[in-house]
Amino acid sequence: MSYRAALRSVALVLATMPLAAGADAADSVKVAIGQIDAWANQVPTLGVKAGIFEKHGIALETFGTQGAGETLQAVISGSADIGIGIGTAGAMRAFARGAPVRAIAAAFVGVGDQYWYVPANSPLRRLTDATEKQTFAYSTNGSTSHVIALGFVRELGVKAKPTATGGPPSTLTMTMTGQIDIGWAVVPFGLAEVQDGKIRVVARGPDVPTLRNQTVRVQVVNANALKERKDVMIRFMRGYREALDWMYSSPLAAKYYAETIKQPESLVVMQRDQYNPKEALSPDRLSDLDQVMADAVEMKFLEAPLTKAQLAEFFQIPPPGS
Repeated sequence: MSYRAALRSVALVLATMPLAAGADAADSVKVAIGQIDAWANQVPTLGVKAGIFEKHGIALETFGTQGAGETLQAVISGSADIGIGIGTAGAMRAFARGAPVRAIAAAFVGVGDQYWYVPANSPLRRLTDATEKQTFAYSTNGSTSHVIALGFVRELGVKAKPTATGGPPSTLTMTMTGQIDIGWAVVPFGLAEVQDGKIRVVARGPDVPTLRNQTVRVQVVNANALKERKDVMIRFMRGYREALDWMYSSPLAAKYYAETIKQPESLVVMQRDQYNPKEALSPDRLSDLDQVMADAVEMKFLEAPLTKAQLAEFFQIPPPGS
């Protein structure tokens, strides 16, 4: 080998060493995601695709679930370190019962990203037209859609029976085949069917007045994982915040997401801007928690509101810049 060729070989080895060391040093974090294709739950998925978590020494292993109840169980059991998109009331209930869960971030304020629909040929025009002989969907117990469904009954007097149907794809099949009368979905799922006139929207989450300004979902972490790997979870949140900023500033985010869900970018941008404003996804925005707990008590999710000490223990959100 010539002298110059040898130098080039040495230079190549030296150039790749830091990259290899960085890859070896990445800490693995397992993340369970309810409704994994929903825009509001895309921070881990898109953040990985953009290489953001890797910058913070985090290697994410993500997997989807049928909803918040299943996601929460994965975190409690330790098969996931972090759970994305958990109904706040459901997470508080698990915490109050001694489950090893803590809220590491707020996930969503309000309920503007969820809606209920019927097939185009259904005689129902509004959710309140349904009778006690009919059914309407939510995903799983403890999920945001479950809380909204109970709110429909409590605040709007809906007579139809709330029924767990799992995620939006299975719910659409059940609705279109008549197994359930009124389906539910989280945007952008189903918006193409709405535009094509195959289904009609009969209710939206904000129709329940008390839910409009609540922090209705949180991201949770296994308490033992947080205690034993606190630095890792702090770095996860650094990547999370950076990825969220990127989702609302880079056109690549809409492009990648459109490719994933196989929908036009125009629909992705529309649902992001109209249904998922960035401020609703802020990891630091804890809003109307007293009402969250009051509703949770009324719906028998909680026996009593959490105390100040319990709230301080439950919310373990690393401050920005930490």
